[in-house]
Amino acid sequence: MSTPQDRIAVECPSCSPAEPTVHEVLKEGSGHHTVRCTECGHVHKVRIETETEIERDVVVSQDGESFSTSVDAPPEETIAVGEEFIVDSEEAIMLVRITGIEVGPEQRTEEAEIEDVDTIWTRAVDNVTVKVTVNPKEGTGDRESTRSFELQLPGDHEFVVGETESFGDEEFDVKAIQVRQDAPEYRHGKLDHEGDMVYAKDVKRLYGTDKTTSAWSAW
Repeated sequence: MSTPQDRIAVECPSCSPAEPTVHEVLKEGSGHHTVRCTECGHVHKVRIETETEIERDVVVSQDGESFSTSVDAPPEETIAVGEEFIVDSEEAIMLVRITGIEVGPEQRTEEAEIEDVDTIWTRAVDNVTVKVTVNPKEGTGDRESTRSFELQLPGDHEFVVGETESFGDEEFDVKAIQVRQDAPEYRHGKLDHEGDMVYAKDVKRLYGTDKTTSAWSAW
């Protein structure tokens, strides 16, 4: 139920038929409200358009596993691969990125209005797993030898080519970054120029040069 303190901006037929002015909502009705202009005091009815939303299925993928949920959105809203939004599900509240838009059986598109969408395929990007491959330091092991491991990080962690990263016992210089295909803001698939920056949520694989003292031992 509305109170006189509720206010909306609408045209006043008495003093401002062309430009919206502030009105007090006196009474809410089904599709129409009774309002009073704060400029001239004129009381009249206005039609209030209510925005309807429709439910659409969402599949969220995270670390090789996935679950299904749903979201509500205006039918005329346009979504596109690469965009991000918040999913509030029974499993968790998380930030996800759109990786696919299904508009029919085995039919996918890069962009569509919500009313035309059957299923939105997404990937969780607020907390991610980053795959890392490092080479040994010069003179400490076989140059062809490498080792790989995974890091659990916030999606907005920044990796910069040429900088040193330390995580627990792991320390390495970032040499190159392979970027995910669903990260449209990057021009190249692999970045290897000093100063290139990629967020953890956009990393497909990170390549580095090892800086730890005990990772490569001579046998």
